[in-house]
This record gives sequence, structure tokens and C-alpha cells, in this order.
Amino acid sequence: MKNLCLWVLPFLCFFCTPPEESELPLPNILWITSEDNSPFAGCYGDDFATTPHMDRLAAEGFLYTHAYANAPVCAPTRNTIITGVYANSGGHEHMRSYYDKSSIVKLYPEYLREAGYYCTNNQKEDFNINPELTKNTWDELGREAHYKNRPEGKPFFAIFNSTVSHESSLHTRTPLNELRHDPEQVKLPPYHPDTPDMRHDWAQYYDKVEDMDTWMGGILQELEEMGEKENTIIFYYGDHGGVLARSKRFVYESGTRVPFIVYIPEKYKHLYPAEKPGSKVDRLVSFVDLVPTLLSIIGTDIPDYLQGHAFLGKQKTEDPEYAFMFRGRMDERYDMSRAVRDKKYRYIKNYMPYRIYGQFIEYLWRAPSIRSWEQAYLAGECNEVQSVFWNTKPVEELYDTENDPWEVTNLAADPAYQAVLSRMRNANRNWILGIRDAGFIPEATLVDLTQHTSAYEYMRSGSVDLETLVDAADFAVGPNAEISQLVALLESTDPALSYWGATGLLIQGKAAEPVKDQLILLASDYDHNGAIVAAECLYGLREIQTGRQTLLRALQSENAFLRAHALNVIDNVDDNSPAVRNAVVAMVKRIGEFKNHNYDLRMARFLLSKWAIEPASVGIDINW
Repeated sequence: MKNLCLWVLPFLCFFCTPPEESELPLPNILWITSEDNSPFAGCYGDDFATTPHMDRLAAEGFLYTHAYANAPVCAPTRNTIITGVYANSGGHEHMRSYYDKSSIVKLYPEYLREAGYYCTNNQKEDFNINPELTKNTWDELGREAHYKNRPEGKPFFAIFNSTVSHESSLHTRTPLNELRHDPEQVKLPPYHPDTPDMRHDWAQYYDKVEDMDTWMGGILQELEEMGEKENTIIFYYGDHGGVLARSKRFVYESGTRVPFIVYIPEKYKHLYPAEKPGSKVDRLVSFVDLVPTLLSIIGTDIPDYLQGHAFLGKQKTEDPEYAFMFRGRMDERYDMSRAVRDKKYRYIKNYMPYRIYGQFIEYLWRAPSIRSWEQAYLAGECNEVQSVFWNTKPVEELYDTENDPWEVTNLAADPAYQAVLSRMRNANRNWILGIRDAGFIPEATLVDLTQHTSAYEYMRSGSVDLETLVDAADFAVGPNAEISQLVALLESTDPALSYWGATGLLIQGKAAEPVKDQLILLASDYDHNGAIVAAECLYGLREIQTGRQTLLRALQSENAFLRAHALNVIDNVDDNSPAVRNAVVAMVKRIGEFKNHNYDLRMARFLLSKWAIEPASVGIDINW
């Protein structure tokens, strides 16, 4: 009997040998995504959170400790996800701008479907692309879309997206006695004042994260019940950070760091990013990495135009040193920042330092918490850290995120950190140049320049000297800007360069008085973003009539984003003269129907409210 066992054993081992990697079927891939949430989860060390399903997935899979959205808001983030190209590289950095996509850049479902996948999306688009270019992207799209509908034998790629934790979850107040998380037990970040509304919104948000986790558990249970879990790689991530003020829309940890967990069945263990499930992975990953990672998993060659790094599969790269983030227009308000993160530090470059952090954004102000923060500040009840949000910005910010996780101590001016600052600053510049960042051309100007092409192709056409443009931007917002050199930029025939010249002079304030005539010339003769900035300069130099005429002319433009920029300036210089009020009313009447992406109309609505003008009293019949 012993001899028989010795004879049979090799054959049993042969039949038990796991299949070669090349013999494995393509894995199913399931993405579970939630909106507007940072790593508020037990598996990330947050003992106030109630997230049993997320915690279980992390215990069975791999938890990424340094995962980032490339933008702190949904549409530009989703554009980056679906294209594998940074949205600011493709000209899609601004919130809901719907510009054309280059034909060079494919959407990842195209690759997956070519490889034989059945692709479903239940239910989220919002990809910041002309919707005409995303038709027929999915096999199924909508609330009924499901991998169970796939033809027999086909692998699936499926997205299930939850809006339960979205910012809007704070717009309807949960009664205090119905909250499951105690507001008194909330650990407030140091930049938030201790107000009842702030505590309530934080507690309510933790309730919403718990609700999202329950929904997530249902998706995972269904996968198990259908017998597909061991055939399916599961990704869970939040689409960006959030959601209370100074998180979503801001390129801090609170706005860009996300929960990110990957479950890999044992049959695909060759893809494990660490020795065993339950491990934490400290590799820097960001959403631009998702498309190359998908292609690496399914064995498709990664095209050269993709800008991320595969973090799983045969085409996995060495760990990157940095993750990069960007911010452009958020709804109706313009601001521009770029950020770089390594495993310890975050660097931020603010290209509109003359604007305060806390610009009024109608959708953001629907939350009681930020209204209470603003009221506390105006009442003089905020300390120095809590007051920063309501002031203009430094050009550079540097934070030690290990020792300062809420990023309140800016080290940029600290002599001990100058080597780190220089390294991160150079990384930011090299990334900007490497991806051909279209954000250095202001939005309205870029719209005019790309009427017959995409921004991605325009930036690669030879028409843009990007290095000179970035040099101009850095010089304009930097500490060594000289008036004569700013004037040389102002007088350039390149509208983007003249914009940065005007920006530098705006920052100079009263010191620009000797070159007032050059500002008047630009403001009077041109219809582009540089002229709008020149107009704002002129208000500060008491040349109000000339500045006003430029803004009034912009309100008659066919370019909606020139109008939005002009309205931002009207608010900032606080011009409520009869001529301006009448022009705003006339603009609204001319445009007519209000839609969610009419950000010029959102600014107009804000201004009319600020001026206490009832729309009906001036003949505006619009569903505001």
C-alpha cells in the first residue's frame, strides 16, 4: 500500500498544479465606487467610522495607503480615470466643461471591449467630455446595467457607483435624535471652528459613509451569491476626498486622498502587490494609473500616450516617486493650483494667489457647516488657523503630512525645508511640461483657440511654447516679478502670455500705477482673459470707468467662460453700479434657460442675490 501511494502521489500533484498564468481565463473586474469621501473607514484607522464591509474587503485584499484622486472634484477626476490622461493635459480640468476629446485618446471601455469584455456602468458618467463622444461606450449604461446580463462565457467589467456619500447628502438635515454618530464625539480638524452645525454635518456625514458601506456590502454579497467572487478582481475607491469645506475642491489631503482597496482571487495571485491578502501597500497610486493597470491585468500593450503607471500585472512599473494633482475652475469660480505628493510631503503651487480660498460657490454653500464657519469668521470667533481659509493664498505651500496630517503648518518659508521645497517645485514643473498642461492658457482663451481642434492636439501642434508660458506664470506670481518684464508679457501678441503679464501686475497692486496706460490699452482693445485681468487691475488703480467698460463688453460675448470670468471680477471689485446691474440682467435675459453647467448664470444669480434684486422684479422668468 505504501508503494502504491508513492507511485500515485506524483500524478495527483500533477493534476493539483495550478494553471500557468497564460492558461488562466481573463478575470472579471468589478469597480465599486463612492462619491466624495476620504478614507473615513475603520481599516484606515478611523475608529469613529462604521465600515464593516470595507474593513472586510481590506482584510481579504490589499489596502493602498497612498492613493489619490488627481483632481479634488468629480468630473475632471472621472475624465482622468476614463482616459488615462490627466484632465489638465487634455484641456478638461475645468468642472463640467464638455470639450471635445482627441481621437488619439481612447476611453478604457474601448480597450476592454476589444479584449472581449462585457462592460456595464450602473450608473455614472460625468466624464467632462462632449457627450456626443461617449455614446455607445458601454454595453449597458443605466440603473439596470448589470454584469449578469452578459452573454455566456464573456468576462465582465462592471462599475457600480454610489451617490449616498455625495456632498448633497448634507443639504437635507438629519434630525439630531436620528443621527447614529454622536456630534459631540466628532474630532474636528483644527481648521474647522467648533460650531453646532459643523459638528452636526460631520456626524451626519459619518452616517452617510456608513450607509454607503451597507450598500457596498450588498454589491459584494450579490457577487458571492452568483458564484463569481473567486473569478473577479474587485476595486473599491472613493472618487475624491470630501466632503466638508476645505476638502472637496481643494488640493489638500482632505480633497485628494481616497480609500483604495483591491481584492484579487487566489487563482490570480500572480497579480498580488504584496505577499499575502490583508497587507497594506504604500505605493503611490493615483487615478491616472487605472487605465494602464487595467491593460496590464488583461495583457494588452499599454500605449505610449497614457500618462500613468501600471501598479499590477506584467507591465507593472517601479514605484513612482510622486503623485500629481490639479485644480481649475470649480463650478462658477476660477482658481488654479497644482500639487505634488510624495510619501511624506505635499507641495502646492497657487497660480491665483490674489483670490481667497473660501470663494463663495453656490453648491458648496448649501451645507450648514460652511455657512456657520463663515459666520464665525465674520464674528471674529475663529483662531488664526481657522481664519486662513478666508484670506488670500501664499504662492507656495509645503506640508509634512506625517506630522501635520491636516496640513495647517505651511513650511514653504522655513529655511530647514528649502531642499524639499526645491525638489517638489521642480517635480511640479517637470510634470507640467511633460504632460503639456493646457491649464496655463485660461479657459475662455483656450476655447477660442481650439474651435477646430481638441486642446490635447492643440497643445501638441507646435502652436504653444509651453516652457515660455510656464516661465511667465511662475515669474508673474513669484517674489521677484519686475514691472518692466510684466509689461513685456502684457504687450505680447500671445493672449496667454498677456494674461500672465496682467496677472503679475494685479498682484503688484498699487505698484502698477506707472504702467496704467499699458493696462488701459489691453483692457480696451482685446476680448480675452488678459483684458479681464487688466480691467481688475484698473479698478485697483482708480481707473474704474475703463475697467467697467471692459467687463460690460465681456458680458455681451458669445464665450460663456469669458462672461463667467468677468462676473467673478465684478464680484471681487464689488461693482454694483446701475450700468453693471443692467448689463447682468440683460445677459441673463439673452441667455434664457438656466442649466446646471451655465456657470455664468450661476454667477449672475449670486450677484443679483447679493444686490437684493428679485429676478421677477426685473422681468427675469427663469427657474433659478
